[in-house]
Amino acid sequence: MGAALLVWAAAHAAPHAPQDDATVLERLPAKPNDPSMRELRGLRTALAAAPQDAALASRLALRYFEMASAEGDPRYVGYAEAALQRWRGEDAPAEVLFARGLVRQYRHDFSSALDDFAAVVKKDPTHVGARAWRAAIFMVQARYADAAAECDALEEHASELLSAGCSTYVEATTGHTREAYEALAAALQAHPEAGPNARLWTLTRLAEMAWRLDDPAAAERLFKQALALGVDDNFLLAAYADFLLERGRAREVVNLLQGWRRSDTLLLRLALAEKALGLRDAAADIQALGDRFAAAALRGERLHMAEEARYLLDLKGDARAAVAVAAENWKAQREPRDAQVLLEAAVASGEAAAAAPAAQWLEQSGFESTRLRALAAKLKKAS
Repeated sequence: MGAALLVWAAAHAAPHAPQDDATVLERLPAKPNDPSMRELRGLRTALAAAPQDAALASRLALRYFEMASAEGDPRYVGYAEAALQRWRGEDAPAEVLFARGLVRQYRHDFSSALDDFAAVVKKDPTHVGARAWRAAIFMVQARYADAAAECDALEEHASELLSAGCSTYVEATTGHTREAYEALAAALQAHPEAGPNARLWTLTRLAEMAWRLDDPAAAERLFKQALALGVDDNFLLAAYADFLLERGRAREVVNLLQGWRRSDTLLLRLALAEKALGLRDAAADIQALGDRFAAAALRGERLHMAEEARYLLDLKGDARAAVAVAAENWKAQREPRDAQVLLEAAVASGEAAAAAPAAQWLEQSGFESTRLRALAAKLKKAS
């Protein structure tokens, strides 16, 4: 899932989340000689020698999950599942429940993930990560009151910047973008000690808010500040690529995403840019993307349906198929990007009724977006 708040929650994916923003929760680039990979091999060896050690298993699963989040490669989640396979019941240790909740939400089993995180909070009310992930899933489901409640609960245990990140994301999605932008910017300025992952999330959110506030210069400055942190992050790259594509800067997208073809979400943006430029690589990347979506459907793992809808609409020119996939995606995921692709596909296909739920969400949430409101107006006029 590509939830924005999930990036923030991922910064706290540890059995006992730190109170200090300066604490760095490491991301693991998949490079054979990298020290992090040596650590990963060490964890696998240790777990093989002590297969019933829940703490070791959870730590290994979390490292794999971090790699999946950083690189957009779902294979690592399968490895995380394997590390946790000994613990299947609800009486598992808190660290196992938390790691299992991360895997379940990645698989879009949101109900089970929420149950796991709730069980963690019951065992450990101070667990920042579990509350952050519950808030993240509630945002994906457009359950804003529930998300706000989790953000309120975080205030007691998380640092000011982290709790502000949670609450302002809810505010920015529910009609208070300017206020949220100013509050989050002030919180970041007040905490220069914040670690790179916390700063990356905050800068990316601020960039997106500035973009929606029609301040592209500020958005670009903030995106570049986030990229300059040098932390691999699939969501940041996708968000900045979308920004560049909207502004007709496809060449920069190609330069940005070369080497990221293993990620479905980033391969989509790369293919869009290559097609816009008429590059020879476009056909191969479009074919590869189609093959991946087909294989995922056969496995029953359609984890990137919003991207699949964009692929069908913008790369294959099949608006009817795109609106069907986007409508199915909306049943489980109701973030702004999910609304956008559903509205765009409905406009292109002339099937206004299919996007009625997204149009209703736009009106009820108060989400501020010139582009989405223009699409909704087109549909209303056509219906």
